[in-house]
Amino acid sequence: MSDEVAKAVEECARAAKAASPSLATASDEAIDAALTAMANRLLDARESVLEANRADVARAQQEGMSAGLLDRLTITEERLTGMAEQLRLLAGSPHGEREIPVKELSDGLRLVERRRPVGVIGANYEARPNVTVDVASQLVKSRNGGVLRTGSAALGSAQRLLEVVIAPALSEAGIDPAVVQLVPRVEREAAAALVRFPDLVPLVILRGSGESTRALALEAAQHGVRTLAHADGGGVLYIDEAADAGKVRDLVFNSLDRLGVCNRLNLLLIHSAVHDQLWPVISEALAERKVTPSLPPHEHAIGYEWALDSDHEATVTVAQVADVTEAVSIANEQTSGLAAGIATEDAGTASAFLDGYTGTGVFWNAPTRLLDGFKLLAVPETGINLDKVPGPRGPVTYTDLYVRQYAVLPDGR
Repeated sequence: MSDEVAKAVEECARAAKAASPSLATASDEAIDAALTAMANRLLDARESVLEANRADVARAQQEGMSAGLLDRLTITEERLTGMAEQLRLLAGSPHGEREIPVKELSDGLRLVERRRPVGVIGANYEARPNVTVDVASQLVKSRNGGVLRTGSAALGSAQRLLEVVIAPALSEAGIDPAVVQLVPRVEREAAAALVRFPDLVPLVILRGSGESTRALALEAAQHGVRTLAHADGGGVLYIDEAADAGKVRDLVFNSLDRLGVCNRLNLLLIHSAVHDQLWPVISEALAERKVTPSLPPHEHAIGYEWALDSDHEATVTVAQVADVTEAVSIANEQTSGLAAGIATEDAGTASAFLDGYTGTGVFWNAPTRLLDGFKLLAVPETGINLDKVPGPRGPVTYTDLYVRQYAVLPDGR
């Protein structure tokens, strides 16, 4: 790693930490005013933001970026409006309790749980400009400073969003704009540098392709930095013998509206007793989405994540299974554990699937695309955490970004 890259990241971290008290002590009203101002400025600066994004997209096209990745990079008029709507929803969302009574103690004392900001949280994410706003807004709502590092393809869009939306909105609300920093370097080394400063950035949110994210998580652990990692994805749908054909068709179709996202349909498991009967309905839905089924014998792992394959992302793996037990086993042992759903009209079979699947999100006659902070919780997310340990799991939002502190106080105080 070059000294210049490490120094640039450290400077961002120090600036965010120095500014973080202005956010930690800000009133609820100031926080929400900043978020509302971001929404207003995003709409007012619409053309400036779209102009910067068009430049990023044009550059990426010249460099041969795939269609799926270009889709993630692009801010459309509709997506920009959606970003502003999400900011307004977040501004109107309730603030988390900062102090929660736990119990009365002896000797006239009482125990309370305090929830405090982490301080400064880092975020490394792929070339998706909307994530810059999603993460920054979540950090502001949770009163945490931030050091953001995005892929080089989206850096121009991210810088414009910081300059004309995020920073001036914070200033307008009386909050030091330096509390949200964007690493200005394009080198991939900057991601590794971000997870090396435990005293400045003790927690880093990691989003991106599986291998790179796992490598960063390992690097972070070696330097004493905690991570919330979103490394792998891919939704599973099991079609039971008691499934309704119309619902199956809709589930397959609605799960493939976007191909470059983690919660799309990735693996389709079909009960062998109804495979031949339902395949015409399924294949028609796949054809409408211009998605190709990968049929047995597979030359790849059954849980292979197509969203990360820029050349073959318009693909869904299809396999037959004998029953719900086999479907659950495959979903648990051979996929990422992000999300799995069952299509069935049999409540007993549905219960067996819901109880057996150990992943982050489980769905009955509903698409895995719903595993999303905005769709489930009406607020943006910083990512979807797949860890199987205590702590925030699934869509991580502002309500999860705190550290717990116990306080013993005199009764009545």
